[in-house]
Amino acid sequence: MSILTKLKDAKLGSLWMLVAAFFFAIMGVLVKIGAQKFSAAELVFYRSLFGLVFIYALTRIRRLPLATPLLSKHMWRAVLGFISLLLFFYAISELPLATAVTLNYTSPLFMASLTPFFLNQRPKKILFAAIILGFIGVTLLLKPTLHIDQLIAGALGLCSGILAGIVYIHVAQLGRAGEPDWRTVFYFTLVCTIGGALWMLLHRFTPIDGLDALLLLSLGLVATIAQLALTRAYRTGHPLVVGSLAYTTVVLASLFGIVLWGETLSFDSWLAIGLIIISGIISVKAAAR
Repeated sequence: MSILTKLKDAKLGSLWMLVAAFFFAIMGVLVKIGAQKFSAAELVFYRSLFGLVFIYALTRIRRLPLATPLLSKHMWRAVLGFISLLLFFYAISELPLATAVTLNYTSPLFMASLTPFFLNQRPKKILFAAIILGFIGVTLLLKPTLHIDQLIAGALGLCSGILAGIVYIHVAQLGRAGEPDWRTVFYFTLVCTIGGALWMLLHRFTPIDGLDALLLLSLGLVATIAQLALTRAYRTGHPLVVGSLAYTTVVLASLFGIVLWGETLSFDSWLAIGLIIISGIISVKAAAR
């Protein structure tokens, strides 16, 4: 395979993040609807449980092996991902939503800083600039605030972003080692299901009716598709391009808010969306060069 072909494949692989961003935005809509009745612990558990059922059914139908020589690396990725998720939900419960989301979306910045050490590659400066530009756009769009009595929660929210950045590097390493997307997602959802069940024991249990079951099943399916697309993006694409395109989730979530709940955006919010889109375009073009 020529160098040009590899670059083209990496560019196309990075675009899987746009698919992931779309389904993550839909997942956010379903979480917002489900949060009116279910606790965060319940949503994490059901999202993981039904996702595990879907991905396990896929492996059985297609007779895909789950055994792997890299089980310890899968476990590290899954455990760190679950801890990051816990910290993120804690930050959501203690901080304004915009602040929690912004802190979590520092993950591409930390991933960019750690990539030379974990992946043995020196990224282009323009990719760093694209990620920073995207983060500025997210900050301008969400307008986070943090008070003195929220410093601990803010620090934990920042830790969720740091861990998420490390997790994405692990995903890229697993992809380079030849691990398929479905296997990486299977072990992640398995650990999150077990951890979510233990977390849910600390909260009340909410009875489920027919419509709730449909909502939770949809949540699990959408989250699984998003995870599969994200894993493929990091496996086949350039990690920093993928990280920059991840900010698209915030844009799509904002647009869903306008369509479904009649939310309005100010001029500076539209400017922020423009910055996020520009950062994605810059990163993709930089990878192509």
